[in-house]
Amino acid sequence: MSEALYTASVTSTGGGRDGRVTGDFESDIRPPKELGGSGEGANPETLFAAAWAACFNGALQKTMKEAGVSVSDHEPSVTADVTLNKVSDGFRLSGEILVEFAGEPLENASELVAKAHEFCPYSRAVRGDFDAKAGLK
Repeated sequence: MSEALYTASVTSTGGGRDGRVTGDFESDIRPPKELGGSGEGANPETLFAAAWAACFNGALQKTMKEAGVSVSDHEPSVTADVTLNKVSDGFRLSGEILVEFAGEPLENASELVAKAHEFCPYSRAVRGDFDAKAGLK
């Protein structure tokens, strides 16, 4: 059984991919140029990528500290690529995390990234470990 530590709540209004999200932060949402939009502002994929990259970076720094690796000497830069793909029955997301470490090369870099991928809640969610519900408010 899990214990809820924090719940984020964000509300989407307007046109969905061409609307607004409000909650702990606010942002206009606009379709990317590739989908016929202006390309200005955030979209669901950029918001997901930002959240995944930030969460993964935190998980990676925890993993580094546990392994005795200096975060300040090898500060990680984490990029999340999230792609919207067309499939026969609609759309599907795919993604990739790419990590660079500052400083001297780390012999255990791949191991650190793999451990962070196992620990990061967003990485777990994209692997299907996510309790999702949909209903009426």
